[in-house]
Amino acid sequence: MSRDETTYPTAPRPLWTFGLLRSELVTTLRRWRTLVLLAVLAAVPVLIGIAVRVETGDGGSAGGGGGPAFIAQITNNGLFLVFTALAATLPFFLPMAVGVIAGDAVAGEAQAGTLRYLLVAPAGRTRLLLTKYAAVLAFCLLATLVVAVSALAVGAVLFPLGEVTTISGTRIGFGEGLLRALLIALAVAASLTGVAALGLFVSTLTSSGIAAMATTVGLLITVQILDQIPQLHAVQPYLFSHYWLSFADLLRDPVLWDDLRRNLVLQGVYAAVFGTAAWARFTSKDITA
Repeated sequence: MSRDETTYPTAPRPLWTFGLLRSELVTTLRRWRTLVLLAVLAAVPVLIGIAVRVETGDGGSAGGGGGPAFIAQITNNGLFLVFTALAATLPFFLPMAVGVIAGDAVAGEAQAGTLRYLLVAPAGRTRLLLTKYAAVLAFCLLATLVVAVSALAVGAVLFPLGEVTTISGTRIGFGEGLLRALLIALAVAASLTGVAALGLFVSTLTSSGIAAMATTVGLLITVQILDQIPQLHAVQPYLFSHYWLSFADLLRDPVLWDDLRRNLVLQGVYAAVFGTAAWARFTSKDITA
């Protein structure tokens, strides 16, 4: 099948493009796979909150010196459950969920035989690919907010809320603490854009949704392992996961922006490189089924 952009010279209307994105978002969010992933992500803060509540019920300390970041502060302020839940889910659960959605974006349509019908439209392959990526990015934000909102609700029910003690030792009001939590959620969502682009690229390489999802998750695990090997310290700053936990710098007073900026730049590079690779592959792909 030749490139569809040359088949449809008429530019698509903006309203049609918005309708395509809306349709893609609705389709993605209605899948049982997506709902299960969101349910699992929402359950993580619940399990952490209950575990901390049980552990500290007799006056003991949370974490015992281990566990996710900020876990020891949860009993003093339930807002810290948001930070703990994001720190616990970011290394694996969140990127795995994004990898599953991104890996299935194109390959799943090809496997179901619906991809060729999606291309019979004025938008062509480029706009369809951009729509797919936009839908995956929307899932990145939604998944992160699901974790944050679930953690905030559980933290408010099980623990007291109040002023927040920053990593620097200063105290900020609860309102500013909520704002920092929102900024942290946005930083975590932005940290997933590189994985989203990588998963979309893998999705264009195969017509099997399961293979694309498994490959993306496998690459994620491999990168996480490489980032923990001391002998590879020279290449670790270039791994997309290296600066993920830099969101903790938003809890300093004043905020330290260096690693946060490095993370955003690195995610932008991954998005540009693998997004371009996905476009090159998708626009030249032979779609016969």
